[in-house]
Amino acid sequence: MSKITVLEHPLITHKLSLMRMKETGSKDFRQLLSEITMLLAYEATRDLPTYDAEIETPVSKTTGYFISDTKVGIIPILRAGLGMVDGFLSVLPTAKVGHIGLYRDHETLLPVEYYFKIPEDAQDRQLIILDPMLATGGSSNAAISFLKARNCHNIKMINLIAAPEGIKAVQAAHPDVDIFIGAVDEKLNEYAYIVPGLGDAGDRMYGTK
Repeated sequence: MSKITVLEHPLITHKLSLMRMKETGSKDFRQLLSEITMLLAYEATRDLPTYDAEIETPVSKTTGYFISDTKVGIIPILRAGLGMVDGFLSVLPTAKVGHIGLYRDHETLLPVEYYFKIPEDAQDRQLIILDPMLATGGSSNAAISFLKARNCHNIKMINLIAAPEGIKAVQAAHPDVDIFIGAVDEKLNEYAYIVPGLGDAGDRMYGTK
């Protein structure tokens, strides 16, 4: 079964509370999303392998520790996932970036693909899917399935907020994918929105409705 890591950190709860407030504008919303993604990225990359080498400080020689030549790829789910890219790249600027375009049909609630582009060597990379909201799990499961169909199997996922229903759906469909979450909310409402949530992340990022 996949591992679920919820980062109950004061910086995350503070910034997330600001994002939830309906009066928070697009500029601040985007900035907060990027900042929280940085914090989530630290945890999601905790198991990156390292190697040691002798270095010299201005005072003496010592042993330094460096990230091994591990290839990482981040895959934002369009469009809201784009708001998490810069935050992640500020932590690991060597990561390559792919994109999966999905939207949820508001009648069937099923994901519809409209764009797919990943690095050529994606199958050799640790891939991390970025999406602010894990609601029904439909888009996440579709994105993971698309990657696995292209022989990509080393996959993690980062979400800002998740509903219990979405976590359960992803664990059932993809028990090998670990998930890193800023907060787990109460439930989904009848429109498949997370409660209390923060509304539509894409609309709040870009000022659209």
